[in-house]
Order: sequence, then C-alpha cells, then structure tokens
Amino acid sequence: MANLVRVAACHASPVFLNAHKTSNKAISLIKQAASRKANVIVFPETYISAFPIWSSVRAPTENHDLFHRMVKQSIYADGEGMDAVREAARSAGAVVSIGFSEKSRHSNACLYNSNLIIGTDGEVLVHHRKLVPTFFEKLTWSPGDGYGLRVADTKFGRIGGLICGENTNPLARYSLMAQAEQIHISSWPAIWPTRTPQKKAQDVDGSTASPNYDNLAANRTRAAAHCFEAKCFGVACSGHLGEDAIEAVVEGATQPDLVTETLRSMQRAATFFLDPTGALLKSFTFKEGSDEMQPTSHLQNEEGVLYADMDLDACIEGKQYHDVVGGYQRLDVFDLKVDRTRRDPVRFSDDSTSVAVEL
Repeated sequence: MANLVRVAACHASPVFLNAHKTSNKAISLIKQAASRKANVIVFPETYISAFPIWSSVRAPTENHDLFHRMVKQSIYADGEGMDAVREAARSAGAVVSIGFSEKSRHSNACLYNSNLIIGTDGEVLVHHRKLVPTFFEKLTWSPGDGYGLRVADTKFGRIGGLICGENTNPLARYSLMAQAEQIHISSWPAIWPTRTPQKKAQDVDGSTASPNYDNLAANRTRAAAHCFEAKCFGVACSGHLGEDAIEAVVEGATQPDLVTETLRSMQRAATFFLDPTGALLKSFTFKEGSDEMQPTSHLQNEEGVLYADMDLDACIEGKQYHDVVGGYQRLDVFDLKVDRTRRDPVRFSDDSTSVAVEL
C-alpha cells in the first residue's frame, strides 16, 4: 500500500435532474483528475442527479412534479449509468466515491440517499444508504441501513465515508474509526437553507438573532472533529449550485421571488481537506491548460477540482494521545454493536426455498 496518496475532490454541480448527462460529466471529471495523478476521486452528496433543495424552500403541496422528475432521474446501484462510472474508475486506476439518488427495485418510487466507493478494478467496495434523511430530505428519501458502514481496504489506504448529517452521528463515526479508517470522506449539498431571508431582528434581551444556520461552520466542525478523533485525513466534498438548479426550483413556485432570494442569498458549502489533527491540509488546483499548481485552501463559490497529497503515515503519531478504539477506550464499560444486515421490505418463501433479493 502506498503511503503517499493524491486525492481529488470535485466541487461540481450535476446537470440538474438529468442522470445521463450528470454521469457523463462525472466520467469527464474522473478522467481530468486521473490525468493530474489523482489516486482517489470524490464527488458530493447525491451528485447523480440532484439534491432536493426544493423541499427546503417550497411547500410539499407544490413539489409533486419535482419529486416525479427526481424519481425518473434517480438510478439503480447496478444500472447502466453507474456501470459507466465504474468503468471510468477502472480505466483511471483510481478509487472513486460518488453520491447518487438510488432507485429501489422493491418500489417504483422508493429512493435512497446513497454513496458508492468504487475500487480500481471497477468493483463496488462499499454501498452505503444514508441512515436517516435529515430534516426536509425525508420528503424524498427513505431511511437506509447499516450495511454500508464499512471501510474499504484499498491500495491507497483504508477509506470510509458518511453522508452529510451522518457526520453528526457519533456512533456511525465510531463504527468507521473502529475499522482503522485512514481517509474519511464527508459529502455535502451545495446549500442548506433553514430559514427564508430576513432582516436581523433584535431579541427581547437586545441581542441580534442570526437569520440562518451557519452551514460552513457546521460542516467544518463536524469534519474536523472526526479527523481529530479518528486521527485520519478528511475530505469534505460539497456540491455546487448551478443556475439550472435555481431555475428549476423557482419555476412553478407560488412565491418565486422569495425562493429566488433564498437560493441566491444562502451561504455556499465549501470543499476542503483536513489533516489528522483536524487542521486544514494544504491543497491546490491546477491552472487551466497547464501543470502549474495553484495553492488554494478551499473551493466554495466556483466549480472546480481541489487536490491534496496525503502521507498516510501521519495517521500514526496522534494515536499515542487518543486512540479512541484502542488505548483510549474502555471496552469493559462501553459495548457498541452494529447490525450491517441489508434490510429488504419482504422475504418470499416458495416451495420451502427462501429467496432474498440482494441489491
């Protein structure tokens, strides 16, 4: 296993609600990152083919058409669209982590917020479904299971990942730490509105209330905490909000001006890297059309691919201080059990033969 690893995080927008074009864009980005000698290539939450941001800014009663489109433009984990991405990973000789809205073969409209970690031979190493859709996401996605709480043992390190709010779940994070995780991928949406824009109002005690959730600080806090506790590197990969997404969400809204203002005023999520102490890791982009590296701490308001080089041996020293699954653990006090069974809604028995559908 190589100790020096180059990771590419794609701070990119999908072709909104177009799975085929988004898959093609992903393949193009994989080729681009591989040409820059990236060993691990990461995409944001549900990159294929949308994050349902409409559910945060529009009433459920006016979102039926968007949900219908979301179902049509979600993909199967073993379908043609993902097969093409897997082939791109194989051709590049890279590990690829990609978020997607997953169709279920048990229902014509059941969706999961899912992520695949794909190996250098194009094989699926980890197929994870988000344990609990967060807040307004419950209007689109069903709860997942523990099947994907796994760390992939690759020639570029032991790689695990959690999706967005799962990085707030200490038990899910610990389950990955306890598998000797060296690179932790956290994937995020482009924005996270919790309130419509409003002027700051004074509270009764005279203080000034913040009008919205500080998504940038929240993501950084969670990602850094995990790296510090696990003594692993972090890849925080966020989506980019494209104009096509804004136009689609505004169209048909009963309050288009408010929806537009909300989407355009919200703080954008950032893509960045962290070292095993939780500090920002030096990162860079490439000047277009050349091999010239440009130091860049993060990507936020513009699309691009951010790179960082990681020395996996740096994951060792911190374990002397806080090995939370080793010398800093009390196994006689705490006992965590994780059920990694893939959950299906039905099991049929015909002629005494039990049949389970594996997805």
